[in-house]
Amino acid sequence: MSIKLCVLASGSAGNCTFVGTETTRILIDAGLSAKKTTERLAEIGETPERIDAICVTHEHGDHISGIRVLQKKHGIPVYANAGTVEGIRAAKKGREVTCRQFTTGSAFEVGDIQLEPFSVPHDAYEPVGFVMRSGGRSIGMATDVGIVTTLLREKLRTCDVVVIEANHEESMVHEAARPWSLKQRILSNQGHLSNRAAAALIGEIAGERLTHLFLAHLSGDCNSPHRARSAFETVLAEAGHHHVSICMTGAGAASEILEL
Repeated sequence: MSIKLCVLASGSAGNCTFVGTETTRILIDAGLSAKKTTERLAEIGETPERIDAICVTHEHGDHISGIRVLQKKHGIPVYANAGTVEGIRAAKKGREVTCRQFTTGSAFEVGDIQLEPFSVPHDAYEPVGFVMRSGGRSIGMATDVGIVTTLLREKLRTCDVVVIEANHEESMVHEAARPWSLKQRILSNQGHLSNRAAAALIGEIAGERLTHLFLAHLSGDCNSPHRARSAFETVLAEAGHHHVSICMTGAGAASEILEL
């Protein structure tokens, strides 16, 4: 049995990732509009009517803005932990969303996909990453992370595929025409991972099992695909992990489709 992965969108304009098997299809986050999500799904041969669940990492708008309409139009179950449910209900029209609660640290199943949510440091109510397993394959996702933790290392070390945040180049943040308060937030332990920090993490945990790496949540003005890719290629080459394929993601188009 194969497992299919496509990052439909990633970045401050919206985040949404498709993970599917022959019998189960889920979205991690739904930060695009329902219309745009439907369009991106169509590009990879899928429809919202076939989605079995939307599993939410945290309540920020670029991760939840499409869930209300998707659930209303298509009846898609939404899964979130208690803190994220609280955050969703605090958002505009969030009380219209019906959520099924999971517990951070405890695995749950949607069809034949097992999801294990784990805590990540970010400025949200109860943010998580996910490890998803099916058919002996595993995908790890951590797309909004302020700092690398021991738990993050442990979870991603077990994965065949990793979707990891590579948000910014630190020097570009300092030089950007942004308020100092926003720069502090991005660079804080509750903000976002830099190319350098994320690449160091992957260089540390990569082994024979890791085959594919998706670079996610790149900043539009404080990073570039070339800078991000270069940082990871350098670290992986130095560690001798030439077998790892790097895939780029963005807000403007769906990523390549990976089938394991």
